[in-house]
Amino acid sequence: MLRRLVAFPTVSHDSNLELIGFVRGYLEPFDAEVRLTFDDGKRKANLFATLGPRGMPGIVLSGHTDVVPVEGQPWETDPFELTEKDGRLYGRGTSDMKSFISCVLAALPQFAKRGFSTPLHLAFSYDEEVGCIGVRRLIADLARAGIRPRGCIVGEPTEMRPVIAHKGKKSYRCTVRGLAGHSAYAPHGVNAVEYAAEAVAFLKGMARRHRDRGPYDRGFDVAHTTVHTGVMRGGTALNVIPHECSFDFEFRHLPGDDPDALLREFQDYVGKKLEPEMRAVHAGAGFTIEPLSEIPMLVTAPESEIVGLAQELLGSGEIGKVAFGTEASLFQRAGIPTVVCGPGSIEQAHKPNEYVTLEQLAKCEAFLARLMDRVCEKSET
Repeated sequence: MLRRLVAFPTVSHDSNLELIGFVRGYLEPFDAEVRLTFDDGKRKANLFATLGPRGMPGIVLSGHTDVVPVEGQPWETDPFELTEKDGRLYGRGTSDMKSFISCVLAALPQFAKRGFSTPLHLAFSYDEEVGCIGVRRLIADLARAGIRPRGCIVGEPTEMRPVIAHKGKKSYRCTVRGLAGHSAYAPHGVNAVEYAAEAVAFLKGMARRHRDRGPYDRGFDVAHTTVHTGVMRGGTALNVIPHECSFDFEFRHLPGDDPDALLREFQDYVGKKLEPEMRAVHAGAGFTIEPLSEIPMLVTAPESEIVGLAQELLGSGEIGKVAFGTEASLFQRAGIPTVVCGPGSIEQAHKPNEYVTLEQLAKCEAFLARLMDRVCEKSET
């Protein structure tokens, strides 16, 4: 199953409809009730399926179908062809997060054979990697339909350890407007790239301050709020003063650390320090900052039923917190108690030669086998 799913090149900028069509066809023999929600261009879709009895709350097993790009990465194998070597399965999405979806789909025949005493829901979304975009439409559709699941398990890679909290994220695009001219007359222009670089350096200073002074929450794998710039574009030629530059940055913040205050600090710096100097040369120069995406924090009570279920299925009382964001917080905000638990390591995500171990898949299979004992009518024979 994982080999099939990895072969669908569902990079976020491309369609996922071929994969969704495959899953929908795969579900037909199981008498699944399937709901699809689409993006505006009908190029991508979320799938929500209900198996077992209708009209009562069930457990959601959730995952995103999109993966990050592979361009420019030194892969040693074809990223969209599953390759097994030394107990590892290589391919884009093996860790993040097609392995969980594959384990769930591969287990469905056994679920169906044993019969469902309570519903099992599957939620497979699009565009998680670019801001958890698709799942918002899926959740809105459930609300309109009056579907209220009992709880949700999001199978992001946690090495099969239950995660009850993750940081929030806010991302932005900053566009710097300058004044073009010949580079020999640099003082007569406004160099958008250089002013953007100063702004990025300020963000880096904010990042160092949080690293060195906190606040901290040692329960997280990265214990402080982080500030990161990931993309920068600007300039046309070395002998031309660049008139425009843009960069994308983000705050991944701890509970209790206000991302809006961080943004105001940055805005104050560019507004009071950089823009007056720029506008002394050209009145139209300056900065524009626009939001790109927001992922709320996940905070699930350790004593909640869904956390207890995950611990029971794993045979462990362990819980954790992670720095990366997930769709779990959006389910939680919609009133669906949610925990994150899935095979693979986030250390492999978004990298060349991404892999998941066979050991992690076995742990996920055992987890799902124990879930059968909770949602199925018949005991295993």
